[in-house]
Amino acid sequence: MGRNLRTGERLRPVDLAREHGLSTQAVRNYEADGILPAAERSPHGYRTYTSLHAQALRAFLALVPGHGHATAVSIMAAVNRGAVEEALRLVDESHAQLLEDRRTLQAVTAALRDLEPVPQERGDLFVGPLSRKLGVRPATLRKWELAGLLRPERDPRTGYRVYSAADVRDAKLTHQLRRGGYLLERIAPLIEQVRSAGGVVPLESTLRDWHSRLSARGRAMLSGAAALDAYLDSTNADTFGTMTLPRN
Repeated sequence: MGRNLRTGERLRPVDLAREHGLSTQAVRNYEADGILPAAERSPHGYRTYTSLHAQALRAFLALVPGHGHATAVSIMAAVNRGAVEEALRLVDESHAQLLEDRRTLQAVTAALRDLEPVPQERGDLFVGPLSRKLGVRPATLRKWELAGLLRPERDPRTGYRVYSAADVRDAKLTHQLRRGGYLLERIAPLIEQVRSAGGVVPLESTLRDWHSRLSARGRAMLSGAAALDAYLDSTNADTFGTMTLPRN
């Protein structure tokens, strides 16, 4: 990827650092990690940066809130070594993950909305009645128990599993999420959140916070995309430079 590092103005590490409240060592580390293009050196060995480096730093810092530090590093390093197509793929993967997180939130919200509060009186069930209530096999309930999704007690006289009203609630939530295609290992932390919150109702604030954080990530990705696009324009990047086209 060709670059034009001409700016007419030479910048010191402290000049880049000061704009963002960083240390000069952080700027040097960013260069070493490939986040910034390699700096030129003065006759005395000092690093000299240009406005292109300043723009690269702005792009990186704009990418971090939406994509996370590690992915933002990978995106900038790919751009700076000329692998623009790889950088765009990483951006696409982050957007795909955000969409999946939104779908998970929607599924959890819908599942919790259909659940009834746990009644105050005991509503203990044995495995047979609960399996018929949900329309699943008893073996499925035992599988969910092994995954930590259900915690039935044992009847001291018979040794049979006894499912409390809270167990029934967790079983219903698990059943609805499983029908939505979610794996047991992804359901487990959600069930744990319901338990730690003391039920469904206290989770409403958690879901609102989750929604707000996803919205903030989406907005941050927009800001990061604008900054990255400006940087790509400045580098005159060829987005097809790393693609292998089929031969006739």
